[in-house]
Amino acid sequence: MGMDEATTLVVRCPQCGRRGTWFAAEWGPFCSKRCRLVDLGQWFNEEHRISRPLNAADFADMDDLPPGIDPDRPTED
Repeated sequence: MGMDEATTLVVRCPQCGRRGTWFAAEWGPFCSKRCRLVDLGQWFNEEHRISRPLNAADFADMDDLPPGIDPDRPTED
């Protein structure tokens, strides 16, 4: 999948469920800054959690994800 295909991929916002090309937007895969922050708050409040220890097999399909900005690295403005 090329970069153009990834940015035009229609997905559901993980928070509100709205459909759109969120990977093309600044807050992808979320539809907005608000949905991204609501989700982050839910993680902080432990409403979301990883239910078991992770292992290498959990990351086997990571290469199939659309390319984009690494979410673990700060962006340069």
